[in-house]
Formats: sequence, C-alpha cells, structure tokens
Amino acid sequence: MLRSCVCLQRAGGGGGKRRSSSVEDASSCRSSEIERVGASMQTTTLGTNGQPQTLAPQPNTRASSLLQLFHRKGWCKHFRKPLRGMSATRVEKSIRAAIFIQKWFRRHQARQEMRKRCNWQIFQNVEYACEQDQAELYKFFNDLIKHMPQAAEAGNKSNSQRCSGLEKSGTLYEESGDMARIELTVPITKSHIDLLIDVFRKKRGNRLHPKYVCLILREAAKSLKQMPNLWMVSTAVSQQVTICGDLHGKLDDLLVVLYKNGLPSASNPYVFNGDFVDRGKRGLEVFLLLLSLYLAFPNSVFLNRGNHEDSVMNARYGFIREVEGKYPRNHKYLLSLIDEVYRWLPLGSILNNRVLIVHGGFSDTTNLDLIKSIDRGKYVSILRPPLMDGEALDKAEWQQIFDVMWSDPQASQGCKPNQLRGAGVWFGPDTTESFLKRHRLSYVIRSHECKPNGHEFMHDNKVITIFSASNYYAIGSNKGAYMRLNNQLVPHFVQYISAASQTKELSFKQRMGIVECAALKELAVRMREHRDELEEEFQKYDPDDSGCITIAKWCFVMESVTKLGLPWRLLREKLAPGTDSQSVNYIRTLDLLDTDVIMKAEADGTSVMDALYANKASLETIFNIIDADHSGEITLDEFEKAIDLLVAHMPGVYSKNEMLEKCRMMDLNGDGKVDLNEFLEAFRLSDLHRKEQQEEYLRKRSTTKSIISQHPSDSVTKLADKISKNMVLIEQDIDPTDCEAKDVGQRS
Repeated sequence: MLRSCVCLQRAGGGGGKRRSSSVEDASSCRSSEIERVGASMQTTTLGTNGQPQTLAPQPNTRASSLLQLFHRKGWCKHFRKPLRGMSATRVEKSIRAAIFIQKWFRRHQARQEMRKRCNWQIFQNVEYACEQDQAELYKFFNDLIKHMPQAAEAGNKSNSQRCSGLEKSGTLYEESGDMARIELTVPITKSHIDLLIDVFRKKRGNRLHPKYVCLILREAAKSLKQMPNLWMVSTAVSQQVTICGDLHGKLDDLLVVLYKNGLPSASNPYVFNGDFVDRGKRGLEVFLLLLSLYLAFPNSVFLNRGNHEDSVMNARYGFIREVEGKYPRNHKYLLSLIDEVYRWLPLGSILNNRVLIVHGGFSDTTNLDLIKSIDRGKYVSILRPPLMDGEALDKAEWQQIFDVMWSDPQASQGCKPNQLRGAGVWFGPDTTESFLKRHRLSYVIRSHECKPNGHEFMHDNKVITIFSASNYYAIGSNKGAYMRLNNQLVPHFVQYISAASQTKELSFKQRMGIVECAALKELAVRMREHRDELEEEFQKYDPDDSGCITIAKWCFVMESVTKLGLPWRLLREKLAPGTDSQSVNYIRTLDLLDTDVIMKAEADGTSVMDALYANKASLETIFNIIDADHSGEITLDEFEKAIDLLVAHMPGVYSKNEMLEKCRMMDLNGDGKVDLNEFLEAFRLSDLHRKEQQEEYLRKRSTTKSIISQHPSDSVTKLADKISKNMVLIEQDIDPTDCEAKDVGQRS
C-alpha cells in the first residue's frame, strides 16, 4: 500500500514546518484524504478515572495524522510482528522518503514543463513576427490603394497584361545531375503514384525531369480551374473522410499519412487543408505528389489553398529558393506554372453541408455566399493587389479571402485584428457561434497553427485545429496528426511522429537539448537583425562601460527592441550565459549574436529585402502605382506626390527630404526620370550593398579576433558549440514505416 501511495505529501522537518510549492498543490491523491482525516481526527485515551479522554493534536499534526490513518486502516499491523523487524518509526521514515521523492519529481517535472513552454513560445512568436513582416506588404498596398487615387487603377497595369502561365510556351533546358528514370503520361494513374512515391522518398536521384514537372502542373491547373471556390465534399458513399493540415514541405509526414491511412479512393477521400510548401526541404515533392494524387483520384482528393500558396510568402520562406536549387535552368518557367496552380486552388471545403474546412478561419464579416462568387483566378498572390483587367478593386472582396487564409481563434470574446501575425483577425467564441448559426453549420475545421499534439479543440469544440507536420520546429518539438470524420461527423484523431528512429536512441535530456538549441538559434537570428540597436540601447543604461546592467533594464531593452513578447527573465541564463543573479553582462548577449553558428544561420535565411527583390512582381506593382501617367517612367514630381501621401498617411522613420534624395539616387543615367529597369536595379544594388556589408563585417571580425584580447567567454563559446552540434541532421531515404503513431480515439 505504501508503494502505491506515490503522491503522499511530505511532512516537513522539526517544528512542524513544511515547505510547499505551487506544483505540489496541484496534485490530488491519497495524501488529500490523509490531510482531511488528520485535521478532523483526535487522539482518545483512558484517563485516571477510567473514562475516555480526548487529547489535543501534537504540534507535528501532519506526521501524526499519517500514522493515525495507517493505524485506523490497519495498514501497519504486520509491521509490529517481531519477525518483520520493522517499527512504526521506520514506517514514518519510509513515508517521508516517498514524499521527498514525490516532491523532487514534481519539481523536476515543473521545470521541464516550463522549459518546454518557453521553447514553444520562442518558436511561435518568432514565426509570427516573421509573418508579420510579410503582412506589412499587404498593408502597404492596402494603404496605397486607399490614399492614392491612381493606385487601384494602375497597380495591376503590368499584371493585367500578363498572359496566363498556361498560355505561355516555355522552352525547357536539360538539367545537370541525377534525374529519376521514370516516364509519366496523361492520365495519371495509381501506378504512376507508386512510382512517384518510390522516387521522391530516396535521398538521391529524386528529381523528376522538368518536362514531367510541367506536365503535372499544367494538368492540375487546367483541372482546378474548373472547380468551384468551395469544394462540396460528401460522406454519402465513403462513409468517412480524412483531413490533413499543414505539411510545410515535410514529405516524410505525407508518406506516413498515406502509409497509415491508405491511398485515396472512392471509399477513402482526403481533404488537404493548405500550406503544402515552405520551410521544409521537400516542398516541391510534396506539392507534386498532392497534385498527382488529385489527378489520379479527382473525386477523392480535395486541395484547399493556404496562406503559403503565395509567391510572396515563398520568396521569404524558402520554396522559391528550393525550386531554383533543384531546377536552376528552368526555375522561372516552373514558378510561373506553380503560380497558375495557386490562383486556381479552391479556398475551402464544405462537408455534408454542415462542416466548413478552411485554412485559417473567418471574421465577423465573412460571408460564404460572397466567397462562392469571387473570381479567385485574379488572386495570384493574396498579399498583392489582384489582377483587375481594368476593373475597380473591391477591397471588401480582397479582405474576405485574406480573413479566410490568415485568421486565428482566441479564447476571449469579440473579433479584432491579429496583431501577432499582422494579418487576419482573432475571432472569439461569440464570433464562432454567430458565424455557425448564420450559415447553418455544426463546426469549423482549420489549420494554420502548429499545435504540440497535432490538434486542438476551441470554442466549446466548435473550432478544431489540425496540423500534420511533425517535428515542425525541431526534432521532437511536436506531433503531427490527421483526423477522420465518420458519417455522423464525429472526429477521430491519429497522432504520429515521423523519422522516429532519430529520436528513439536519444535520451529525454538530449531531445530537450535539441529543441532548446533550435529555439535559441531561431531567436538569436531574429535578434541579430536588431544587433546594432540592441548594443546602442544597452550602452544607454551603462554609462560607466562596465558591460553590465540590471536584469530589469536588460529585459526592458530586449523587449522594446525585438517586440517579441517573450519571458526574458527566464531566457537570461541562455542569452547571457555565466552572469550572476543581480545583473546581466550584455556583452555576452552580443557575443552570442556574433558567433559563427548564428551568423551562418542568418546568411542562410531570407530577409524581407531578399524576398521583395526575389519577387519582382511586387516591385513592378509599386512602380506602376507611383507612375501616375502610365508613361513607363517616374518623374521626380510623381515621386514627390507619392512621398507626400506616404508621409501623411504612413509615417515612417525617414523624412520627406531623405526619401526624395533616395529617389534621386535611383536615377542612374541622370536624365531626371526613373524607368522600371532603374527602379529594379536600385533595389538590386541596395541588396548587394547590404550583403557586402555583412561580408565585410565577417572579414573584420575574423581579422580582429586574434588582436583583441577580450575573447568571448567560455560560457558563450560552449553554448554556440552546443547549438552547432545539435543542428546537424543526417539526411537519408524516407521510410514511412519509421514512425510512432497513436490512435487517440473519438471526441464527440
């Protein structure tokens, strides 16, 4: 019985004093019964007159109540037998030992949980901050259209004259390197799917010939073009349907789902809820395989568009660079075909007329009837003004699509702009109730957010989030999941972790270390964007140049500069290692940002400027908005008018004179006008100058390393080495059977 009473609370040392913790109070077990009995129990003895006499409890009431309960229940009778050789004092010691172990274990669990939540908050806030940067482009275009009369008309001048990617006849060039030796023909069949899976899962030789990539993209775009804005999905024949959330280039997760749940068929339909690409290394294979599944099983595969099915997002989050790396001679033509698929992907699905499936969510103004009537083909990119063909821009329509792609649920009531992502809205339970009632729906299934267990219920189980990319932030960071709905629309979930063999051999401490190092690396890379500003702010609070400031001031500077909303006090030991408990050595924070592993990670990433220049269509749109007379050239007068509106309605860090001077610098040939080539070249030169500055800083740092006597501290060096070692991953063939899956059952 003592062994089974693991959760007994510990009685303290002498004097009846007892240590307590918030984690300890959260437990409910046999110890609560002991406390209740002990509090109400009194000791009864025989007095001198032979009558029963009640005695007051002893000072150590907790310990005595434990023993009294043991005596009352008869649990200790066998301890009194001589052959046992165990006294009541020894029983008390055993109980105290059990309680001590319990208390230590709870504190250990609490610390681990705190570390996990802190890492999760870092990953999520840094991810949303990066998306917020991209959403600023939408805000910029929105404000231009709002305040510049010519913007709505001229913003898409070049786009409206651009022919469809399906109408272009592109010349394909032979690519170097290994190519898969398979042939694809139309129509795509199940045998082709088996071949594609076998090719894509291999580490080497997994590239299709460019002509087959074009074949899949063209056929898919032609077919999707005929589909409605909202798929109408039914379980009348199949009796069930499987729904998958974000995959984000995780081919191993997609293959695990197909392995565990089977290929699509008339009796096994699938809905894939957007965000197929970006962030993962195999986004192109995921995208091509999903399109091939759709072509092979057209009535059993339904593909919804997500916010990452957008060339502007792809320029920032890696998919464009992935395509360029795999097909360097044909990437431009392939990307134009991918844009064609994006523009014709449906915006959501409705299951049995009772369940809405969209990528993000909805707002208090979302109207499904309006969404059904939108011409989605003009929204090649959701972050740029749509293709208009001379028509006036309907901002309300544009906002409808934006809310469906970018919104998130919140626990509080109401509907308000999503400040964390910088796009879409946060919608509360009241908004959900009103939306469901207005459209006669039972509940909504959405994705868009990574969840630790792959799924989550909100708003009284009326909003379900499903996320299918496991190990999304790092190995072991989260589980993926897919859900099945039966004919009564009762959800049934399956959780999984792909590449399980990579984590089985690791201890819990090693797995936690990998996740923690990945979180610190992401955070440090984001902080490096503000390094100079951080150093300047730190020095303001350190007039004596001691290199140390108080913890409160360090936390204030970190939050005011990065605006990430993180628990900086908990992160102090990681971002400023080796400092004492009273102050923070901010030099060590800056040294960490200057380590080779962080600078290399920054160089491997994509900045906002990289993304903007890589997606020249956005720059062309801005050029056409400023070019008020549509002459193909921007005069200084047109620049000045645009700047006046920018200063009046979108105040920034630069004054009007500073912006005019930058405009004059764009006039490379000195004719007083700026044409499109000069406009694009100015951004290219600016981007080139920024990269040269980074390289110069690296060279300067490497040459001065041996001269400067003050090297980074050992604690900073050890942390950088730890981050570097934990970032090394072994790439190998994908084995869909190498997974850990768990059926978590139904939830009504």
